[in-house]
Amino acid sequence: MFTGIVEELGEVTAVENLGDSSRFRLRGPVVTQGAKHGDSIAVNGVCLTVVEHEDDWFTADVMAETLKRSSLGALTVGSRVNLERPMAVGERLGGHIVQGHVDGTGRIIERKPSENWEIVTISLPADLTRYVVEKGSITVDGISLTVVEAGPDHFTVSLIPTTLDLTTLGRKQPGDPVNLEVDVIAKYVERLLGSQGATR
Repeated sequence: MFTGIVEELGEVTAVENLGDSSRFRLRGPVVTQGAKHGDSIAVNGVCLTVVEHEDDWFTADVMAETLKRSSLGALTVGSRVNLERPMAVGERLGGHIVQGHVDGTGRIIERKPSENWEIVTISLPADLTRYVVEKGSITVDGISLTVVEAGPDHFTVSLIPTTLDLTTLGRKQPGDPVNLEVDVIAKYVERLLGSQGATR
């Protein structure tokens, strides 16, 4: 489980096409500290498994389904990525519960800079609209954010300077894809309410 608090801005240093998958080599000196084969690291919000690692880099295999359902397929050498290690038991939950299972992708629609923050509008797939509410939580490229406005096909978030400086959202431009993970609690509530209705 992750919290959506990005630990560092990493970089893709190699991409190997394996036919039905790809192997990424990523530089991230913070998240590789103490890393072991089989550990999980979230890359732009996608939970990946460490295959190999050295002092400041690790490799991870990405299956075709993940490449299809996320924006990882658009990564190239030099792409910057948000990196986060799983939360350790007993640590503070700084953001919200994030599984690293991307529900879909959106695109940056608009950026409105202000003096101390920036409002970013992001498109929202129709099948995810019901899970996104004003002042609720959503994960964008692995970043835990609060929804400012929830529209029928979009939502907005307000980004503080720290988020702009230390994550990919400070660099993404209109048209760029982003990974979206909605609040898992909303999905559980929907399933439970649906089950109750079916038994009546």
